[in-house]
Amino acid sequence: MRTYRGARVVVLGAAGFMGRWVASALCAVGAAVHLVVRDRRAAEAVFEDHEICGDVSELDLLDEGKVQELFRKIEPAITFNLAGYGVDRSERDEKLSYEINASLVTTIGKAAAGIGDPSWPGQQVVHTGSALEYGTIDGDLAETSIPHPTTLYGQSKLAGTRNLAACCAESGLRGLTARLFMVYGPGEHAGRLLPGLLEAARTDRVMELTAGLQRRDFTYVKDVAEGLLRLGLCQAKPGEIVNLATGKLISIRHFTESAASILHISPDRLKFGAISVRAEEMNHSDVNIERLQELTSWAPRTDIYTGIRETVDFTNSRVKLTSPG
Repeated sequence: MRTYRGARVVVLGAAGFMGRWVASALCAVGAAVHLVVRDRRAAEAVFEDHEICGDVSELDLLDEGKVQELFRKIEPAITFNLAGYGVDRSERDEKLSYEINASLVTTIGKAAAGIGDPSWPGQQVVHTGSALEYGTIDGDLAETSIPHPTTLYGQSKLAGTRNLAACCAESGLRGLTARLFMVYGPGEHAGRLLPGLLEAARTDRVMELTAGLQRRDFTYVKDVAEGLLRLGLCQAKPGEIVNLATGKLISIRHFTESAASILHISPDRLKFGAISVRAEEMNHSDVNIERLQELTSWAPRTDIYTGIRETVDFTNSRVKLTSPG
């Protein structure tokens, strides 16, 4: 990771769940980090909490001219695009989905092409995609699989992946899409599984859950951040897609019961089978991560017990810091 020392790096969506951990990892290796956010005031609290240092730019990413101006000013060696719309279930505007998840990727690709540090050996753009791009297909989800997304989020993210590939083909841009799976850890959106369990531990409320038989590739957020930095240094094909996951499936029920044990949530407060599985839920074999390993000689290694424990410890430490007295 020493290659990042002193390199000009742009992080889009730097105050978000994934963005803050990528920015933190870049700061730790000495990169010159440029943090692009929607709300500077809210972002600065996040950056202080995560000991993130860098130049902060408040920017409307839908303003193509402003994005291009920012890139001309900074001339980044590499850009990490963590901006997205639709992870939060309240985000269901179709127009915004395609503007942020797809059109913005084209804007980034065009802005990044032909600028930056000519000595930089790795990617110019690392864009984050989603497992939901695969949709209803089964098998081991190799990157060459033909996707069939059924959700607005999956469809718009797939459009973004294809837009980046088109930019790479047209301009010679070095860029790739890292497809992320069930990322968990400190800073997750409210309403997701682990934040719900953390809330249940604080309030003693009952949690209504599906039967929990669905199996997912739970990947700890710090591992994902490390993987993205490693992919930024790799020699991938222009526009290539790379699965960033552990390659091991764990049932929702097992993850839930593991977290409940760590959080001391009584089993009788976990009402498995109380709600139905959503129609868009995926059903697939272990995720194929051969290409990730070929490109980086690495794979995520944090087990769920360690990841959940670190999340609980991080969350508790922040509660203590903000408590009166």
